Formats: sequence, structure tokens, C-alpha cells
Amino acid sequence: MKKLIIPLLFIFAIGILAAVESEPSAIVGYVKYPCVAGNNFVAMPMNDGHTLVSEVTASYNATQDVINTVNIYDPMVQGWSACLNYGGNYFEPDLEVGPGSVLFFYSYQALDFYSIGAMPATNAQYNIVRGNNTIMVPLNKSNLNCVSLLAMDMGPNDEINTVNLWDTSVQGWSACLNYGGNYFEPDPEISIATPLFLFSYANFVWPSGPRSTNSTPVRSTK
Repeated sequence: MKKLIIPLLFIFAIGILAAVESEPSAIVGYVKYPCVAGNNFVAMPMNDGHTLVSEVTASYNATQDVINTVNIYDPMVQGWSACLNYGGNYFEPDLEVGPGSVLFFYSYQALDFYSIGAMPATNAQYNIVRGNNTIMVPLNKSNLNCVSLLAMDMGPNDEINTVNLWDTSVQGWSACLNYGGNYFEPDPEISIATPLFLFSYANFVWPSGPRSTNSTPVRSTK
């Protein structure tokens, strides 16, 4: 999966995009997730103002219903909550979303899924429960560039057992198993905005630091 985060200043007068270096709150940027016809796993790292599933899918379903089902994982019940498109981008239920949300959706055709908007004023933070959880690597955690580093950041005592990445090419989960001592095999590269499905042995809040810690503007491809 490729993704691109670029801080952007929209200069409408001349119709171009130019990179800027300024305070994160003033930065507009985007993350692109190339998606396939089938199931896809994406996140919402940017603050795009969307608060409901139907708002996220509106632009993709504008001319025809391309995105059919959007699933959001509910760690409290350890299961997926499905939002079904009944036609015309009418979703029932129409669940709430926001910066940091992770979505598992079915598309009838290949598309590029964008999260575009302002850098969030507060970084993503998750209430991890004992069991399965979905998370996104927060925008201020660029140092967590592989699965083992992410798991170590969550706790030094093997709190995280399995981390799963979605492989669109085979339409299945690619599992990274902790064999003990935070030794993961395989230990693939990840980056900010990567969505993950993981199993935890403990309950905790992650990241534990202040959510107001500024994200670092990043220009990168993976």
C-alpha cells in the first residue's frame, strides 16, 4: 500500500499546489490510499470535517454507488459494525467518524481514497482493550517505522501479540506475530497513517502522551 502525505497550501489564483513549512495547525495536506475492487483498509489521518460515514463516501458515490459497505471495528463488542449503502449513498447505520478513524470498506472498482484537510489539532489516541483493536499510526509518531517499534512503544512487556496489515492483492490479512521479547516475524515497515488491526493482552490508552503534541509535517512516499 502506498501513501503520500504532503503539506499543501492551496493557491487558487494560479491553480497550483505549493509545499509550505509552517505550524501544523495551518497546514493543509492529504494522505492517499490506493484501493482495489474488493475490500480495503484505510484511515482518516487528516481533519477533513467529516463526521459520518456517508460524508466520507459522498464524493466516491456521487455518480454511482462505488463504495458499498463500510465497516468500523468496535473493540467493546470485539466485532465489526457494518454500514450498508442502500443506494444513493444512503448508509444505515450512518456511524460517526473523525480524525484517526479506521475504515474497512468494499469498493466495486479501484479508486484512490483520500484523507484531505487540515492537520488535526490533536493527534490520534486510542483506548486499547484486551483483544482486537484497530488503530492508525498517529501523525506525530514518524519514528515508529516498523511493527516491532510500534509494539514496543505500546509497552515493553509483550502487551501486543499480533499485528495485522491488510494485503489488497490477496484480499487477506498479513499477520506479524510476536514470538516473545517483542521479536516480530515478519517485521514489515510501516509509517504514519498506516492502519493496523492488532491483538493486545492489556487495556491501556495509546499514545499515552498529550494529544496536543504537534504532528511533524512530512513529505514522504512508501
